[in-house]
Amino acid sequence: MEGKENGELKPCCAARRDGAEGGDPLIAVSSFGRLKANKASQAEPEKGGTRREEPPMVYLSGGVFLMGTEDKEGFPSDGEGPVREVEVAPFYIDKYSVTNAEFAIFVEATGYVTEAERYGWSYVFHLFVSKATAAGVRQQVYRTPWWWVVEGADWRHPEGPDSDIRDRLDHPVIHVSFTDAEAYCAWAGKRLPTEAEWEYAARGGLEQKRFPWGDELEPHGEHRCNVWQGQFPHVNNAADGYAGTAPVHAYEPNGYGLCNMVGNVWEFCSDWFDISHSLPGASAERCVNPKGPENGVSKVMKGGSYLCHDSYCNRYRVAARSSNTPDSSAGNMGFRCARSADM
Repeated sequence: MEGKENGELKPCCAARRDGAEGGDPLIAVSSFGRLKANKASQAEPEKGGTRREEPPMVYLSGGVFLMGTEDKEGFPSDGEGPVREVEVAPFYIDKYSVTNAEFAIFVEATGYVTEAERYGWSYVFHLFVSKATAAGVRQQVYRTPWWWVVEGADWRHPEGPDSDIRDRLDHPVIHVSFTDAEAYCAWAGKRLPTEAEWEYAARGGLEQKRFPWGDELEPHGEHRCNVWQGQFPHVNNAADGYAGTAPVHAYEPNGYGLCNMVGNVWEFCSDWFDISHSLPGASAERCVNPKGPENGVSKVMKGGSYLCHDSYCNRYRVAARSSNTPDSSAGNMGFRCARSADM
């Protein structure tokens, strides 16, 4: 996925596995930017013997809303427009992104092994790699060289084998693929939201606003989401409080009581990605419960992440969208679950 700055096309801040169809080409790693050391630890996340109480979900009564945008800040090439009437049925959606603690319970209960663990590597943002781990890094993504291929990076070890999640149990789980997210949802008796459900939920009852709280990114100077602060991709001053992921309950919820619908981590939706919106169930007047194309190469992601910045990947708006292959994982990709009201 690409955006543009001064007419120049820019790839999105999400990386795709080289082994997947259409994956990102890799090159030998170079000295790209300043490295910031992390604490070295091999500790595993705390595990409980039984599954804890189910994470909170919010019931949404559904209805008709205006999906998409024709805002001048949008990317028509991403398929953000046209603005169209969409109707969604009542459904439930998680108040928060799935956390490290919740994913650990799933793994303990099922023995599930994520795709990053099976591949043996995942994409890590260059500033988060310790000097010790960086010494063994050999590849980075050609057009987005801030993404490094780090062996041993996975959901338990977000920056590589010398990192852990002990102090991030309430942060969103990362380095999980669409396939991993679907496996978790199936275990939890839930599913991934459709793109229409996700956007309806993210808007929080507001019509055609850029963000879940309105049109201004920082109303009255208040940070309302976790996005890049500074000069991307080398300097992040963390003015919003977080250089990487934030706790899932950080910042005020939107009008529907949902937290971190934009920024923090990209969230997978169930739809295959397409820039056309002539879909089954659509009419000239209204599209009812759209579920995307019947097949495709990449899955829709919504919400942007802590790496998004208005100078590069301005995709932390509610109408913005991106995509990734079902087996891809990176340090800024997560998910939240949904459930039909009649399930």
